[in-house]
Amino acid sequence: MSAGGDDAWLDAVKWDERGLVTCIAQEAGTGRILMVAWTSREGLAQTRALGEAVYYSRSRERLWHKGEESGHTQKVEAIRLDCDGDVVVLEVVQAGGIACHTGRASCFFRRLVDGRWVETEPVLKDPREIYDK
Repeated sequence: MSAGGDDAWLDAVKWDERGLVTCIAQEAGTGRILMVAWTSREGLAQTRALGEAVYYSRSRERLWHKGEESGHTQKVEAIRLDCDGDVVVLEVVQAGGIACHTGRASCFFRRLVDGRWVETEPVLKDPREIYDK
């Protein structure tokens, strides 16, 4: 993705009172939802410029380049804005096939079955191997 000219495109986004917008990472090609996060104006501008996902971590109160610790970056193929302007979808290619900090392909690994949550996706890599370097 090229950085292009000005950042007027960012004005169409409806940022919340904290200056954030919901951001969905969707696997390019399959449409599978990998994760949901937040991003800021600066994060979304960096995402476009780098061609890789940059989110805003509310717990760390800072920008977070996806994969900065794990190496599991997200190459951005497309950026989409919903009809209300308050949700961004990033179509991504997930490095290493792991998007979740639990070591799974997707953060949505639990499914409601008969009134209880069942883990339906395997851990692909132990998180201690990813983060305890």
